[in-house]
Amino acid sequence: MQEPKPPVIEPYTFVFKWKRFLVHCAIMGFCIFLGLMTWYFGKPPSIRFYETKSEEPLAAPLASGIDMALDMRSSVAVKESEPLQVELFKGNVYFDIQKHATQQLEIKVGNTIIKDFGSRFSIELHKDGTSHIAVADGHVKLHVATGVYQISALEQADFDDIKVSKHRLVTEREIAPWRPGP
Repeated sequence: MQEPKPPVIEPYTFVFKWKRFLVHCAIMGFCIFLGLMTWYFGKPPSIRFYETKSEEPLAAPLASGIDMALDMRSSVAVKESEPLQVELFKGNVYFDIQKHATQQLEIKVGNTIIKDFGSRFSIELHKDGTSHIAVADGHVKLHVATGVYQISALEQADFDDIKVSKHRLVTEREIAPWRPGP
């Protein structure tokens, strides 16, 4: 009787196939896409909402050196970003930004962007879509469709998404008459 011969194992030879290559490329591309999307959408912004009803006004610190006061029937959203972004939805708001504040403030009223430069000012949003800004100290810049306007200390102006009008001087007690105290 003859002994069985061990099976002969032939060495594996790699055979390149385009179909297999393209499938692996598609899988890797999809994984890279998912990784980029995870990085892009990884951390959602932190948004805080402040709203007052018909009770008394609300005063709240937004960040170090930035204080906000809301009048009755007012609401805002504060987005934690750089710069700190606030969107006024309705009512009146007063900001007190110290010169040593660690963050800058950017306010959105409709399509208008208001950038602050260490100041105290109030914004009133009217039901007809127009707004009013009054600056007590420092200055702010309004970015509207027709350009950029600077409103300085003891000045006020009316604005909408397109233009600034009625730019005039005021006294300090006219800045936020609804706000009690200095």
